Amino acid sequence: MKLSLFSDYSLRTLMYGAMKDGSFLLDHVAKAYGISRNHLTKVVQSLSKLGYLETQRGRGGGIKLARPPEDIRLGKLVRETEDQPILIECFDPATSSCPITGICRLKGFLAGAMKAFYDSLDQYTLRDIVSGPNRGKMNAVLFPVSP
Repeated sequence: MKLSLFSDYSLRTLMYGAMKDGSFLLDHVAKAYGISRNHLTKVVQSLSKLGYLETQRGRGGGIKLARPPEDIRLGKLVRETEDQPILIECFDPATSSCPITGICRLKGFLAGAMKAFYDSLDQYTLRDIVSGPNRGKMNAVLFPVSP
């Protein structure tokens, strides 16, 4: 399964927020990851509507996590940010033209694999991604000290 760029950027933005442990700016995330600010604007708006981020405009404003990293399950997040959960044509009865839909076992096997993928991600939280032996290295990459 391949995740959309939207899900990828959502995960990275939340990782940045968890590493920052406080308020941050959209421009800083864009610079840290080398991602278009316009793309991130849409991501942040969506994550805010979904309840993952809080945003505040104006002086003293910024972005921050709306809940603790240990409360953000990766499977739930990816389910909410993926726009195409349909793996193959027969998953959507409205557009399927497969003549063996309903008698073929492939759809069931793929549905099981997709469920296993999300179930596996549900075991992990945002905290799991940003903790561990590489936290210091990630911190150095995302928040470089300028001379």
